[in-house]
Amino acid sequence: MRRLPLIVLYLFLFSLTFHGFIGWRLLPDLQAPSVISYVLWALLVLSACLVPAALIGSRKPHSTFTDAVAWAGFFCMGLVSSLFVLTLLRELGLLALWLVSLSGVGVPDTTGIARWSSLLVLIGSAIVTLIGFFNARRAPAVVQVDVPIDNLPPELEGFTIAQISDIHVGPTIREPWLEAIVRQVNALQADMIALTGDLVDGRVKALAPHVEPLRALAARHGTFFVTGNHEYYSGAHQWIEHLRTLGLKVLLNEHVALEHDGATLVVAGITDFSAHQFDEAHRSDPLAAVANAPAHAQARILLAHQPRSIFKAVGAGYDLQLSGHTHGGQFMPWNWFVPMQQPFTAGLHRHESLWIYISRGTGYWGPPKRFGAPAEITHLRLVRANSGES
Repeated sequence: MRRLPLIVLYLFLFSLTFHGFIGWRLLPDLQAPSVISYVLWALLVLSACLVPAALIGSRKPHSTFTDAVAWAGFFCMGLVSSLFVLTLLRELGLLALWLVSLSGVGVPDTTGIARWSSLLVLIGSAIVTLIGFFNARRAPAVVQVDVPIDNLPPELEGFTIAQISDIHVGPTIREPWLEAIVRQVNALQADMIALTGDLVDGRVKALAPHVEPLRALAARHGTFFVTGNHEYYSGAHQWIEHLRTLGLKVLLNEHVALEHDGATLVVAGITDFSAHQFDEAHRSDPLAAVANAPAHAQARILLAHQPRSIFKAVGAGYDLQLSGHTHGGQFMPWNWFVPMQQPFTAGLHRHESLWIYISRGTGYWGPPKRFGAPAEITHLRLVRANSGES
């Protein structure tokens, strides 16, 4: 607790520096009337306060005030993110013009370029943020994916999985939104439902009513859940207990064997890749998850929140790993940085003998913004590898 004031101070100083750089590089070049300049600076200062306030307030009990601050702060976070990126690109462009001018080659009037480019940064950031807001808040698309499995028996041909991931129920995603997702998932009539982590951003006490719609999830073989890193930020043990009361089958480095039309399918689930940092007993272990699984099982599926779990899973005999975590980058250009931590960003990929599908996520974290990385509900279908379908 003694560190909390320092963390709060650090967040506000970082936010002020971040916003100050944008204002310093853009607003003087606008050559706007003084009144407009003062208003723009005031908005930047307000945003610089709202962004850390939203991050801090999202950990507090929910109220009308904290929710309003969260909405405003996270919206500003998305806007300022685009402003910062476009400001950096603008700086590179102006630097290139300056270097060309040093060579003696004639260049257009840099004063005019600086003015119009700063205006374009402001307008472009606003447009991207508004489009991203619309994309984040609309109903996710259902993505159909066929996964070819070697030696898949006829009984499992066409076995379907509805995957949802990274919903992030919290300050800006609440019960009505989740209820709509549940209706979409149930309409798929999948054989099983997989929820691959990061369901919540907040404690059970605050969010229990808002995850209640999960009780209505329906599939032939049930709904399976594995923890994501955000569960551990939010009190994983309490969430695990609560989700079980809603009828979800939480898999903690363990598996179940499903009997489907005379064939056996193993569904294993592991704790989040970073879970041991919060509880050593929850250290992620793909090998332990499938230990003593039926040897006659014709297919094995692993639910793992983070794609990088694949490196330990690949030798454990799994056919398919379902993951999330990346959000597909959520909005550009952050999707370009995901490969620095994860082996894959989104979609279906093959790693040695193991298929992996990474969901772009059904909700969003932080800014209500998706640009270039649409949200999804994934409807996966197992097919025989020699059937020509992929």
